[in-house]
Amino acid sequence: MDPAPRGADARETFRGAYRSLCRRIDPYGFERPEDFDYAAYEEFLSTYLVILTRRAIKWSKLLKGSSGVQRSGTDMNRTFPDNVKFRKNADPCLQKTLYNILLAYGRHNEGVGYCQGMNFIAGYLLLATKSEEESFWLLDALLGRILPDYYGPAMLGLKTDQEVLGELVKTKLPAVAALMDGHGVLWTLVVSRWFICLFVDILPVETVFRIWDCLFNEGSKIIFRVALTLIKQHQGFILEATSVVDICERFKEITRGSLVTDCHTFMQKIFSEPGSLSMATITRLRESCRAKLLAQG
Repeated sequence: MDPAPRGADARETFRGAYRSLCRRIDPYGFERPEDFDYAAYEEFLSTYLVILTRRAIKWSKLLKGSSGVQRSGTDMNRTFPDNVKFRKNADPCLQKTLYNILLAYGRHNEGVGYCQGMNFIAGYLLLATKSEEESFWLLDALLGRILPDYYGPAMLGLKTDQEVLGELVKTKLPAVAALMDGHGVLWTLVVSRWFICLFVDILPVETVFRIWDCLFNEGSKIIFRVALTLIKQHQGFILEATSVVDICERFKEITRGSLVTDCHTFMQKIFSEPGSLSMATITRLRESCRAKLLAQG
């Protein structure tokens, strides 16, 4: 048996193990999958770091100005089980902080209370801000102002926006809409998690945070831009589907790969690929889709 390393050898062994651990865990605490493409990610990151620095400077200047935001725990163990910061043995463990945020919001907005999906959103806000109070107020802005009725008991806002996406696809990507109609696939079957989790656990973490930047700044139409871009960029792949199961699997597949990993290029595409998408159009479609849903009971 080889003797245990000592002195400099021990330190080098520790450094090697630490570097290996850091490669397996991303900066936000999530464990990377076994098939993670490190080479492609590092190539992307080598150029993206410049963009991150530029954006950090812009956000620093913005946040020095006027503030844009006014000031049930059964899902805790299921919230990011692959994130080391949410594990019970973490120090500090973010589970308790997340519980505090969700409990406070449930008491603050009793009409909404707690709904599954909110834990993932609050958890990402906590990873981004590292502040219990800031995460609470950002959650309040999202659920109360940007996405009203998404998480209420009837989830009418969520159901409405899924129907709005269907109407937008009919206009902008009619072949995909025809495929969905031909197989009787409801949009809620393939995009409900996109909407209710705001792409958390759907797209890479860096990409989700970039989407949320725009969501807070420009409002809920960003969700439609992201969804339409994903569908348009993979339209040919989706149209090859031959069954309901095949369609569902292809909608899962289109949220992976280099398109969504390179978050900066992806964000540029969401403002060009869907074409014109005004808030007036979204509002009009929401009114008609909501009326239809209410009529259906």
